[in-house]
Parts: sequence; structure tokens; C-alpha cells
Amino acid sequence: MKLPAAERAVIESAKIRDYLLSTSHPVGRFKAPFFASLGYTSANWHRLEADLRDLAISGDTEPGHDSPYGQKYEIRGTLKSPSGKLAEVVTIWIILFGGDVPQFVTAFPGETT
Repeated sequence: MKLPAAERAVIESAKIRDYLLSTSHPVGRFKAPFFASLGYTSANWHRLEADLRDLAISGDTEPGHDSPYGQKYEIRGTLKSPSGKLAEVVTIWIILFGGDVPQFVTAFPGETT
């Protein structure tokens, strides 16, 4: 199954710059070293956004855990990073109740090859 309306998915820039790539965010700082090791930086945050969007469009999704805000979806896939490394990641998306556009929630590492 594909993520519904994946081509219109919303990825807030703050989720990339101030969360996934931030070394000072209370939660994101644990994810930032993983993404930095792949060559993603605050300066090239657009690249990570584009790569996550590509996963949303091309990846297969499974309905995720129930949420009081909407339906969550999980997509597992491989990023081809700026450094040339391949990395397995898990992305989480949500379509809010009453909405029809998926919104990016988070990403975290799988296995790096």
C-alpha cells in the first residue's frame, strides 16, 4: 500500500533543521549524529527533506499505531545519502482526522549498509 496523497505530503522545515539535524533538541539530538554520519547537515537540510519525500512517494506503508489526532503510517526504506552511504530508515507520517494530506512526524535509523 502507498501513503495516501504522498505527492502532497507536508514536511515542516523545522522538523528537519530544528529536530532531526539538531544536536541540542531534547529528542532530536540523539538522531542528529546518525543523519550527520550520512552527510546531512543544517546547511543542506533541503536534501534530507527531498530524500524523505521520495521515500513517502515510493515506499510501501503500513498503518501505524492509533493516535487521538489521526491515522499514522510507517514507511521503511533506504536513503541514498549525500555521502553515498545507504541507510535504512523508518519514517512516520500522520493524516489528521478531517484532513487528507500526510504530515511528516519523525524519522529514525534502521540498519546502515
